[in-house]
Amino acid sequence: MILLKPVSLVWLVLMLATCVTTWWLSKDAFSPVVAAVSIFLIAGFKVRLVLLHFMELRHAPLPWRLVFEAWVLISTAAVLGIYLRSPAA
Repeated sequence: MILLKPVSLVWLVLMLATCVTTWWLSKDAFSPVVAAVSIFLIAGFKVRLVLLHFMELRHAPLPWRLVFEAWVLISTAAVLGIYLRSPAA
């Protein structure tokens, strides 16, 4: 049985999420709005994984971790809000 280190598992999840946004959501299987919103949400999830696992924020003091968690949430929500309120959406 092959055991992966946690960082390798996170890398694998990041690569799979990239494949989903690149190939699966870019096809005509979904409406453009559903695909775009999904891509934004997956990007926010990927940013969170990078911050926690590759920038070692999972071991940061709680106030710092809360700041970065809030930053991911607020910035993802802002991008989604701007996209959904634009006339093209």
